[in-house]
Amino acid sequence: MMMMMAMQCRRRTATWLLHHQLSRTLSLSSVDHDYVLVEGNGYSRMSLLNRPSSLNAINTHMAARLHQLYTSWEHNPHIGFLMLKGTGRSFAAGGDIVALYRFLNKGNIEACKEFFRTIYSFIYLLGTYLKPHVALLNGITMGGGAGISIPGTFRVATDKTVFATPEVLIGFHPDAGASFYLSHLPGHIGEYLALTGEKLNGVEMVACGLATHYSLIARLPLIEEQLKKLVTDDPSVIEATLEQYGDLVHPDSSSVLQRLEILDKCFCHDTVEEIVDALEAAASETKDAWCISTLNRLKEASPLSLKVSLRSIREGRFQTLDQCLLREYRMTLQGISKHISGDFCEGVRARVVDKDMSPKWDPPTLEKVSQDMVDQYFLPLSEFEPDLELPTKSREAFL
Repeated sequence: MMMMMAMQCRRRTATWLLHHQLSRTLSLSSVDHDYVLVEGNGYSRMSLLNRPSSLNAINTHMAARLHQLYTSWEHNPHIGFLMLKGTGRSFAAGGDIVALYRFLNKGNIEACKEFFRTIYSFIYLLGTYLKPHVALLNGITMGGGAGISIPGTFRVATDKTVFATPEVLIGFHPDAGASFYLSHLPGHIGEYLALTGEKLNGVEMVACGLATHYSLIARLPLIEEQLKKLVTDDPSVIEATLEQYGDLVHPDSSSVLQRLEILDKCFCHDTVEEIVDALEAAASETKDAWCISTLNRLKEASPLSLKVSLRSIREGRFQTLDQCLLREYRMTLQGISKHISGDFCEGVRARVVDKDMSPKWDPPTLEKVSQDMVDQYFLPLSEFEPDLELPTKSREAFL
């Protein structure tokens, strides 16, 4: 009895801390609530990301709403498991980078910090959640959209799923926990995805471990229907349902996953320059179109972002999720502050706002990116800048 009381006390403390973490977030209006809808399904709850006109891009209020809902449901004995999906043709295209761009142009960096604190806190909650979680990744699943789903128990990809972490193409780094989950993929797939921003389809997501199950979109309503009938909090029961109604598939011959030998050979190197050299040598020797297209992708990215992102993935291999999120938060503040470079705003401008696809990176080449510039991204924040606060000890106490 004493052990049970102690456990309950720790859980109440963790719940309070999670609420307190978001206490500065603005109160949610009815419009903001409409961006995350809820369906009650007997013994489960379904959250629906509902900004289809923006491809369900996640803003601060959406992340805060998810955090509030998941915190309230975690210890509800009448709820066994949770589900998450997007409306329209996207699960979630990532964070609302246009809003962040506008905040920065107005000098409102605090609003940007609030967004990253809020979404990173939710990702940590999901990654340490006590109940099974099923994310239905139908459609575009990129950046922050992957961040709010991959740390969960189950991820169901479909024939319409498109995954990517394209942050280097907008002068940023793969964040929202990406340095954790990308770094734990087989071989050097994580480095490849982080540095090129290339897309994977649903089949490839399952094959490399980013998704746990696969379903043709036509069968997805049946899977949802069967999940809603379950009265359980047992992950094995949920998994059996996903396997029973899912589809078995394998990557086709054109998939990058059929090129793992040459991928690992090129992306295993310590520096971006060495990776580029290896790709150029392979392209010259084999005339492989994949090597050439991969080189072209690297040339599109911010040189500074390439170096920062490679180091981030390499460090993520030896860190826990909370450590990755803390480091990514520090990197993010450096990236949006413009103290080192204005590549983030320039990348968003060129690719999303003006759409001229001609960003002027600073520095413009890999050779001009100094080691000191890269190192600054990984320094602790100043004593006047609060770190990301995650309730790590209290949550791990009852996991």
